[in-house]
Amino acid sequence: MKEFFKNIKFVWKYAKSEKWKLIKYILCNIIAIAISIIVPILSAKIIVSLTNNLFSQLLFLAVILCLVEWGRNFVNRFAQYYAQVIYRETFIKLQTALGVEIMKLETSVIDQHSSGVFIQRLTNDTSRLASVFNVLNQYLSNILTYIGIFVAIFIINIWAFIYMILVILVLFFIERTRTSTYNEYDKKFRKQNEKVSGFVGEVVRGIRDIKLLHAEDSFTDELHKQVEDVNLCRYEMDAVNRKYNLLRGTLRDFFDTGLIFLLVYLIVKGDLVIANALVIHNYAGRIPNIVWSVGILLDNIKDFNLSSSRVFDIMYSSEFKKEKFGSKHLNKVHGDFEFKNVCFKYQSNDKDVLNNLSFKVNANETVAFVGKSGAGKTTIFNLLCKMYDSDSGQIMIDGVDIQELDQDSIRSNITVISQSPYIFHVSIRDNLRLMKSDVTEEKMINACKLACIHDFIMSLPDGYNTVVGEGGVNLSGGQRQRLAIARAFLQKTEIILFDEATSALDNETQKEIQSAINNLKKDYTILIVAHRLSTIIDSDRILFIENGQIIAEGSHKQLLKTCHSYRELYEAELKNNV
Repeated sequence: MKEFFKNIKFVWKYAKSEKWKLIKYILCNIIAIAISIIVPILSAKIIVSLTNNLFSQLLFLAVILCLVEWGRNFVNRFAQYYAQVIYRETFIKLQTALGVEIMKLETSVIDQHSSGVFIQRLTNDTSRLASVFNVLNQYLSNILTYIGIFVAIFIINIWAFIYMILVILVLFFIERTRTSTYNEYDKKFRKQNEKVSGFVGEVVRGIRDIKLLHAEDSFTDELHKQVEDVNLCRYEMDAVNRKYNLLRGTLRDFFDTGLIFLLVYLIVKGDLVIANALVIHNYAGRIPNIVWSVGILLDNIKDFNLSSSRVFDIMYSSEFKKEKFGSKHLNKVHGDFEFKNVCFKYQSNDKDVLNNLSFKVNANETVAFVGKSGAGKTTIFNLLCKMYDSDSGQIMIDGVDIQELDQDSIRSNITVISQSPYIFHVSIRDNLRLMKSDVTEEKMINACKLACIHDFIMSLPDGYNTVVGEGGVNLSGGQRQRLAIARAFLQKTEIILFDEATSALDNETQKEIQSAINNLKKDYTILIVAHRLSTIIDSDRILFIENGQIIAEGSHKQLLKTCHSYRELYEAELKNNV
């Protein structure tokens, strides 16, 4: 229970803004409990009046009972309203808070886990946390209601009360065993469900490649296997309930029979009148519900603790490491940066991607990186944006180590245009505004014109309001890249990184984009990674990278003379273009 109260304290941070609604919700439930205690007593008096032919008293009690029940209906209506508001507001705050923490995770952590891990915890687990106050109120109220019926039976006959106590103790022991067993299967089910969610997400995102590769059968088989595994877990959970439901039902029938024998004995002995025996028998059927309510409450407490631990893992555990930034802030970045003896390797690979890499770029200089695939070109961009931390060495921006800089100083001053930009499943206009929410229509159109995509957008039936599909599936590769370039132009950062940003463009469009990039020269620090050497020949400097090290640098003309590897790449490109 210590863990439970710690978790409740955590959730309360997100629910306390609705504390007055929670208080009103509790008051409504207290009134409902009081009514639940009064109703069986009134019912008993009605039966007694009926059996004794006291019809005037019977009619009066019937009217009173009707009014009491109406009151309960109104109270329940308000209770449901407050419960919904409390859940909604708490859920919104919790989900937002966890979403913020997910976005703080190190890129390497994202690489190691499937999207299902984050989707399930962001949706299902936060929902369970947000509902905890309503669940506690509901089942505690039920329990107190059944206790009220218990009190009514105690008032009518002490022996029937003792008998029901014994029944409750036996059923409670069984219920406690069930909840403990069920919880173990629930842990297994959630882990498996995360795997399925992640795999389904990958299938949906990669459906076109799956079709093109004609790999539907193998993916269907894998999906079937994973869905089968998760449903086997669900079946095992349900099997626990089925087994214990059978046991509980059998015992309940046995106890009901025992109660009839007890009531007959008390009537014959003269300790109980028939009218009261009918009331006890009528309400005794509800008494075991106190055990079921306790069992469900225990289920929910364990479920709540499990969801809390899964959310806490992302928020606080060392397994889900957060990005760390310094405290130093640069109001204005000029664009100078330097790599000093930087070494780096990805966790999934023991081989160094960058090996003692050193180079310097001056502000407003255009520098290109060339080399074979895997040479480390994109990794340089990832380290400069602090998507990963170098294993050793220093990366400096305007003479300051990026480990000392805050997040805003780094990422608000660097724009990356990647080879495979992600286009969100919203309209073209919203894709642009996600990058800069206060952008004007004029600036948006100018950026799209500069990126050579405005004419295409205007040719669409809905223009800038066209929804492009998840990942921009309704756009060609070149259109996605041009839209990403337009987004980058809107940000107008001091440093712009082009990572194969023109690879999917036709030659004519590439020339137009190249012209746009040339217009940015001298005003911005521009870094370009490209396999098409024709896109970088006008760069101020070209760095040739091999095995994580710079083996040559200079202008295009200089490298043709001094670097054999560069000359080979350039000549191979000329042959391909012939």
